[in-house]
Parts: sequence; structure tokens; C-alpha cells
Amino acid sequence: MNIAAWEVNFDGLSGPTHSYGGLSYGNIASMKNRLSASNPKAAALQGLKKMKLLHDFGIKQGILPPHERPDFNMLRRLGFAGTEAEILEKSSRADMQLLLACFSSSGMWAANAATVSPSSDTRDGRVHFTPANLVSEFHRSIEAPFTGRVLRRIFHDDRHFSHHAPIPGSLCFSDEGSANHLRLCRLYNEPGLEIFVYGREALSLGDRYPTAYPARQTREASMAVKRLHELRDDATLVTQQNPVAIDQGVFHNDVICVGDRNLLWYHADAFLDGPGTISSIRRICAEHYDIELNAIKITDRQLPIDQAVQSYIFNSQLVTLPDQSQYLIAPSRCCEIASARACINALVDDSGIQHVCYVDLEQSMLNGGGPACLRLRVVLTDEELAHVHENVILTELRYECLVGWVSRNFRDRLHIDDLADPLFLTECQKTLDELTAILDLGSLYEFQR
Repeated sequence: MNIAAWEVNFDGLSGPTHSYGGLSYGNIASMKNRLSASNPKAAALQGLKKMKLLHDFGIKQGILPPHERPDFNMLRRLGFAGTEAEILEKSSRADMQLLLACFSSSGMWAANAATVSPSSDTRDGRVHFTPANLVSEFHRSIEAPFTGRVLRRIFHDDRHFSHHAPIPGSLCFSDEGSANHLRLCRLYNEPGLEIFVYGREALSLGDRYPTAYPARQTREASMAVKRLHELRDDATLVTQQNPVAIDQGVFHNDVICVGDRNLLWYHADAFLDGPGTISSIRRICAEHYDIELNAIKITDRQLPIDQAVQSYIFNSQLVTLPDQSQYLIAPSRCCEIASARACINALVDDSGIQHVCYVDLEQSMLNGGGPACLRLRVVLTDEELAHVHENVILTELRYECLVGWVSRNFRDRLHIDDLADPLFLTECQKTLDELTAILDLGSLYEFQR
């Protein structure tokens, strides 16, 4: 079958400073593994192996380079002066927790990088990108400038791509990107329904909000992105996440719900008004897009929310291969939890999914991110794909080159105290400098300027 459009997965590549700072309040895995030793080499190789798996399936796979860490611009703005070595020494003595935040590894989770709308959905017929401001957590709020720069460099043709600045950095407009956004369609080259899921309304007096953990996405942010992307009213649905789920560690919608084309797989407690939300999705899909929705619900009896969070079952990737068959890319941890494995087996029976692949992403999972957290979904026509920076698209040769790069340069054990070592900083900058040459991205990082 001739594919007129592709859903390209752009995965965040883990960097040489991959570490466990325990920075994300509400992310149970992140908090649990705070200050543990990490394995940057394994983290990067596990991510690359997943990318290669999708490439071997015939799916277009892209690469997003890691963020430069630490963020010296932020440390200078916070009053630390001198050379980079001096700033490391001063900040580690004055406020190690702040230094850990500026060393955050969370940029690898590209699902939070931006919200993306394909050209078939937008009024001007271009692909729209809005980097997430991520203001609900300081360590993530520093990501937006680099994310915007990378996206503009990769999707550089203004005839096909429209880039927006992050929406205002206020808690009223807290935006977590595509982790709270999903899209259903009949075929990728056809218009589809974009679903925005928020945790709270910042400017109203509503009373159905989480109490234990923060709701990171606001309705106001989702509506702003909808306007920026020039989406039709019938092309969107804005709905609220269940606060009960957030309080049990479901910090993003993609921890409790996943969709691809006409298939929606979700937990019964995913949405505040579950039956109403599914009814609206089903109606809009049928009336506007000729989509017969296949909505498969998992009940709390089948899989309690705490086991959904532990297994990251809904953070699996649902992907469509060139022959239009659908595969599920699930965390290997799902094999170890009987209820999660049973839910996946039932999904295969009920959905027509042809195959399930279990992937080992334990280094990412220990920090609170599974397969779907690592990728930004970008639907591109063949013409649009031809105008993407080609060196970030995975090939057999590029994969081997990147595996060699990681194997040569990354440590297999990293302690928190290592982050303040100036020699380690020099090592990491040399490593990232080599990567920009491999991906032909030019002077991308601040230290290269």
C-alpha cells in the first residue's frame, strides 16, 4: 500500500549525564529512586534499541538530541558566577538540590517536548509545533528554549512547518506537551480528532482537583495550544483527567490512556467523566471523520491504578506498520506483573493487534518514563518528510554509528557526586560535540558557541 503520510516517532536520546535526581513530585518512580546510581550507557543503548525496533518494522524513526546539562545559563541567572568549573563548585556547595535540577535528565522524555498538530488538521495546512513550557516543575521548565531551537533546526522549512513560542510561563498556563494530547484518525493523511486532557482549570473555582499531587496541565493551556494550531472546533475535544488517578501517581494522561488511529485503550478511571468522554469521542469520530471507534476499557478490578502506574502498561506505544497492521510496544516490566500481562493478552484478543513487543527500558522506567514517554509523535506527508533534516532520521548506518558513539563515550555507572566534577563536564561536552557532527546539527549547544 502506498503510504501518503507517516506517523514518525522522534525519540529523545538519553545523554551522558543521565541520573536520578528524584525531582518530579507526583512521579512515584522518580521519587522512589532519588539519588540512586545510574547507568547512562545502558539508558542510551536501551533507547536506541527501541528506535531500531521500530525502524526494522518499517516505521519512520527520528532522533532528538539530549539537552546540554547542566544548564549553565540558568545557574548564572540564579547568581552563580565564574567559569563553568567554578559554577559547578559553588553551586554544589551552596545548593546541591538546585544543581541536580539543572542536571535533570528529563529532556529525554520527548512526549513532553511539544504538542504537534499535523497539516491535515490545521487551517493553514502546515504542521504546527508548540514547545511545552513545563512550568509545573522547575527542572523541566528549563527545557523549552533548547526544545524550540532543536525543533526549528529539524523542521526548518516554513512552507511546511509552523513554530510557536511556548505559551506564557505561568501556572495558569501550565503545559506538559503531547503527554496530555492524543489523536485519533482513520488514516494518517486524513483529518483526525485531537484530544486535549487537562488536570485543572486555573482561572475557575472548580472543586474536582487532586489533593495529594499537582495537576500539571491546565485547561487554559490546552485551549491556547488549540488556538495557536488553528484547529477546527470539530477537530478537537478538551476533557478533564480524573483527579483520583492523579493522586495515585498518574501525572500525565499517557500513563493511563493510549490511542492510535481508531483504537483507544484506556483505564476506567482515566477521565473525570469517563462515560461522557468516551461517548463524545465516539460521536465526533463517527460524525466528522467516518471512524468507528474501538474503545477498550480496563477496569480497576482488572488492573488497579497502582499496578497501571507500576507497570507503565498504558505508556506503551501503539504503532501502525506500513501494511496497516498495528503493534503494541510495551515495557518489559508488564511481563512481570500478572494483571498487566493479562490485560495485554485481552487487548490482543479484542483489538486485532497483530503483535506485542516487550522492550527493556529499565533505566528510563526507574526515572519515571516508559516507551511512550520517550517519543514525540509527528504525522508527516511524504513531501513534509522530505523537508525534515535528514540526518536525524534513523538508518542502519546511523544506528551503528550512534551505538558506537555511546559505547565509546558513556559511563556505565554514574553517582550523583560525579556531576560536580569539572573533568566529567569536559567529558560530556566532548561527547555532545561528537553527536552534533554525527547528526549534522551544527553548533547546537551553548558550549559550542
